[in-house]
Amino acid sequence: MGDYVAAFDELRLTDADRAGGKGANLGELVAAKLPVPPGFVVLKSAYEEVIRAGAHAAELDELFARGLAAAQGTDRTEAGQLEELCRRMRELVHATAIPEGVRDAVLSAYRELGATAIVAVRSSAVGEDGATASFAGMNVSHTNIHGDDQLITALSDCWASLFTPRGLTYRARRGMHDNPVMAVVVQRMVTARASGVAFTADPATGSHDRVVIDAARGQGEVVVSGAVTPDTYVLEAAGPTLLSKQIGRQHFAIVAGPDGDKRIELSESEAEAPALTDDEALAVARLALEVQAHHGRPQDVEWAFDDEQLWLVQARPITMLPSDADAKPPIAHTVEGRVLVRGLAAAPGRATGPVRVLLTPADGSALGDGEILVAPMTNPDWLPTLSRAAGVVTDSGGMTCHAAIVARELGIPCIVGARTATSQLVTGRPVTVDGSTGQVYAGNPLPASTTAIPRPVSAAPAPAATATRVYVNLALPEAAERVASSDVDGVGLLRAEVLLTQALGGRHPRDLIARGEDEKFVQSMTDSIHRISSAFAPRPVVYRASDMRSNEFRALEGGSHYEPREHNPMIGFRGCYRYVRQPEMFRLELAALARVRERTPNVHLMIPFVRTRWELERCLEIVDASPLGRQRGLHRWIMAEVPSVVYRLPEYVELGIDGISIGSNDLTQLMLGVDRDSEECAELFDESDAAVLDAIERIVGTARRLGITSSLCGQAPSTNPEFVEHLVRAGITSVSVSPDAVERTRRAVGAAERRVLIDNALSRQTDR
Repeated sequence: MGDYVAAFDELRLTDADRAGGKGANLGELVAAKLPVPPGFVVLKSAYEEVIRAGAHAAELDELFARGLAAAQGTDRTEAGQLEELCRRMRELVHATAIPEGVRDAVLSAYRELGATAIVAVRSSAVGEDGATASFAGMNVSHTNIHGDDQLITALSDCWASLFTPRGLTYRARRGMHDNPVMAVVVQRMVTARASGVAFTADPATGSHDRVVIDAARGQGEVVVSGAVTPDTYVLEAAGPTLLSKQIGRQHFAIVAGPDGDKRIELSESEAEAPALTDDEALAVARLALEVQAHHGRPQDVEWAFDDEQLWLVQARPITMLPSDADAKPPIAHTVEGRVLVRGLAAAPGRATGPVRVLLTPADGSALGDGEILVAPMTNPDWLPTLSRAAGVVTDSGGMTCHAAIVARELGIPCIVGARTATSQLVTGRPVTVDGSTGQVYAGNPLPASTTAIPRPVSAAPAPAATATRVYVNLALPEAAERVASSDVDGVGLLRAEVLLTQALGGRHPRDLIARGEDEKFVQSMTDSIHRISSAFAPRPVVYRASDMRSNEFRALEGGSHYEPREHNPMIGFRGCYRYVRQPEMFRLELAALARVRERTPNVHLMIPFVRTRWELERCLEIVDASPLGRQRGLHRWIMAEVPSVVYRLPEYVELGIDGISIGSNDLTQLMLGVDRDSEECAELFDESDAAVLDAIERIVGTARRLGITSSLCGQAPSTNPEFVEHLVRAGITSVSVSPDAVERTRRAVGAAERRVLIDNALSRQTDR
């Protein structure tokens, strides 16, 4: 269609970098000949032309960097500052004029849908709806839009929705510091009789043999926003076969009106009747499973019935699923009256703490540390508060609503649709929330008053121990205590970037140092690292020093004065070389580590992106001259990300390196010459490529021969059993994965070790 728009049938998944996650997914679904309503995407190039190249671009950049810093905070002052910064950013977007070329391209594509077409206008930010971040409900969507002026206004609203407190909080907590860009989906509306969401795996247990459907009358936003408690259908994927259904509570519906969305009240008989027939639920499940079969992984599917057929409105990968081992067994009580509230199990886990009943997101600053959030509903506006809650319970909402998805990503237990939670649970009362069973208990049920009912699981139990250690990758101090209580051998990769963002307050380090605020930085870093090291002690915690690239540092306040503009920052001014050329901030990191090790000596240093011997030698001289370098028992690791390490590892060991961690993403990127973030080249990026595996095997083999520790940090060990076996056979010392992947990685490692032992035994018998 042109430079600024593309029809769905012109797009595929590889176009996510220009059409966003939603737009690319819709193009892929159309190509698979699934029943998708027609439409087009206003590409990110339109946003770049209007906003990034607009009159207010420089001010937006500065405000965005300050907003990310404020989003890291938790007190009332920072929350107020974030709100004000975001309000100003949205004003700037709305004040930016749309050039005639962009406007004409959008309206021309709109008229091809029909002269009086009624459309949905939905944000499709680049980077959302991916396999690791859902951005569930973070950005604006408008429904029942018709006419040129309404469409252009809705388009501007979507762009502006990049700059909301909930959106910036989500980005800050996931370490996403680049300036966002936005594509926008325009899709012909379905006159929905019933609609909702289907998951092709159980979001509460992680079971892949279940399909879970949330359904409601009218348009689906009442389901995803948590405004009502939808009907829930659980089906066995084989068949599929309906296993159970639970009728929710829906006293109103959203339908198309003459001037946009219209709310209609439902009668008692309508509210009590199911939104779908059993046959319709089966049809939804079959459609969702078709989508899963096409993509080859569990999917989160939005669907709608009109008066004639079932439509597929959207699909995305499920971003967070617990393993079967994560699901807690249901509890049988020996004391009557201990269950206070029941609802739908939306996010697994258990948390104990005092109740805090809040009625609006504006009250979020009242939530204290360790408190259980109890609210009428869980929509995305609650995100800044959700991210600080120990657990969450709501009156309405379904297990596939947006905030339940976010709760699963945050790793906090969540119960939705509890109906009377805000009236029955009183602020200050201690309770225990079990997000795996959907029950809230009084106080803290101890083993003396509860007994566990065994729950069968499809996977074999994890072995008690493996010779190959299973470490965890970590970034947030807030998650330390929870993750440390799981079956992990330590932290194999403590990423500095989130801790740095908090310590710097959104400012560039050289600006902070120039103002004499070194001590403030060191103390902030010390407190954050110690919270993690003390939680895991005496297990090792390997701190990877900052590897922020120039484009990431440039986004900080004042960054444009200090940072070069690099065309390819992935292979530019970063890591070890940066410490040699600009050692000031690295010295402050070393000072913080030295203070931490005085109290918890289980912390060790890892240096990223080492390219040559001479730069590592200079870097280690800086370490030796610091208080950290004079401490006994410090292990010095390097990341193996650059192929030169295959050849230079013996030299690095001579310099005093005693541990190496393979960064499989960067190593694959540089071995195969493919940008690891490129959607267009995604099919080329393969950690299991023979060249990459050979490099890994050589690194591990050299480490074994020289008697140093070897590890690998990445997700491949948790998703690819053959990859795990390759590592185990090579003799790797440990692997380090994300917290949600620990159990299945432990099982994969145990299975690989057993196969190696059996093969070795058979080989010895053959030799005889």
